[in-house]
Amino acid sequence: MAISIAIETPLQDDVRALVARLNDHLLPLSPLEFQFKMTVEQMAGSDTTLFVARNEAGAAVGMGALKVHGPELGEVKRMYTVPEMRGQRVGRQMLEHIVTLARQRGLATVMLETGTGEGMAEAHRLYARYGFVERGPFLDYPNSEWSAFFELRLEAERAA
Repeated sequence: MAISIAIETPLQDDVRALVARLNDHLLPLSPLEFQFKMTVEQMAGSDTTLFVARNEAGAAVGMGALKVHGPELGEVKRMYTVPEMRGQRVGRQMLEHIVTLARQRGLATVMLETGTGEGMAEAHRLYARYGFVERGPFLDYPNSEWSAFFELRLEAERAA
């Protein structure tokens, strides 16, 4: 099944529904105080670019965002693919769009925070296969058993 990925506003009903599905998925995986969610209103801010994956019928089936924290650092936020589309490389394609945008913006590093445990194993594999490496907490994220942190350095590519 072919998908298309484009920059879109999160302030659409079907994207709001996708965010709700992601939030429902995350709810049982860790305590609320260790879930660092962005609302659709926050995702609509000028520091964040949201990519939406759509199937051939135009339904939103995945999303991911790049939040820029300054001239050097971007953060992957709100990565999600609906369960019925998993295994079809939607997440990999989404990461490609996010990292390409980070490169275009001249960012040195892209980082992310995600959950831990079996419910997040698929996400961890995706990030590791893409080239992200585990690291410690960044920004104001607390160090806890509920969070895993990853980074992808783009500096070497920038200098080349």
